[in-house]
Amino acid sequence: MKKVLALIAALVVATLAFAGCGGSQSSSSSSSSSAAQTSGTKTLKVGATAVPHAEILEAAKPLLEKEGIKLDIVEFNDYVQPNLALNDKELDANFFQHDPYLQNFMEEHKEVKLVSAGGVHIEPMGIYSKKVKDLKDLKEGATISIPNDPTNGGRALLLLQKAGLLKLKDGVNEKATLQDIAENPKNFKFQEVEAAQVPRTLDDVDAAIINSNFAMQVQLDPTKDSLFIEDSTSPYVNIVAVRQGDENRPEIQALMKVLHSQEIKDFITNKYKGAVVPAF
Repeated sequence: MKKVLALIAALVVATLAFAGCGGSQSSSSSSSSSAAQTSGTKTLKVGATAVPHAEILEAAKPLLEKEGIKLDIVEFNDYVQPNLALNDKELDANFFQHDPYLQNFMEEHKEVKLVSAGGVHIEPMGIYSKKVKDLKDLKEGATISIPNDPTNGGRALLLLQKAGLLKLKDGVNEKATLQDIAENPKNFKFQEVEAAQVPRTLDDVDAAIINSNFAMQVQLDPTKDSLFIEDSTSPYVNIVAVRQGDENRPEIQALMKVLHSQEIKDFITNKYKGAVVPAF
């Protein structure tokens, strides 16, 4: 009798074990189905500085969703990490810089291999001051803060030259440095600061040369608050950068199509009112 009971118990255990395997297989099948649905929507991870780049990307989100692409925006507050993260495949693209900056960055970081997928807008660089209302009122020996990276620093010096505050050596381009100043009639002093930090110097210097995106982050209106600003002929078009070979990826092509759409052009024009200018 004991042997019969033992046999029955063994059969019950075996049956339960088999049922358990069947339940697990069903769960696995359900998970696979869920994963397939998730993979049906492609995700693009794009690094950007907050204003206006991340805002423009936010406006592009619903348009990309119609193309079956989810846009994941990763915000940065500097000009170095977005390129390193993209090169290391932590991002699919980034949107924060102009091409002269990218080219100079790759010269300094030989391991980085990035290209432009296309231009989107121009952010005119401006001269700002809390000390004077007119550039002609800047005093002898006044201190001016400028970005410390080569391309934006050179761009700032070219802007100062265009404003008539100094003169650079003949033939100098956007890579101009302080050593390229040929004439400095008022003996201005220069304070070189990381581009994102230049707005914070306004209380301590006589004037500051600020990129529009960083000016807007501290509630400065480039068209109203700047004493002098680049015009629409500026060559510094902000681009979407990708790794070499990725510029033809369907997802990147879809992103650029959306960023070049009439909807995005209207968004830029209406929201920034000249502080950011569409370049397409």
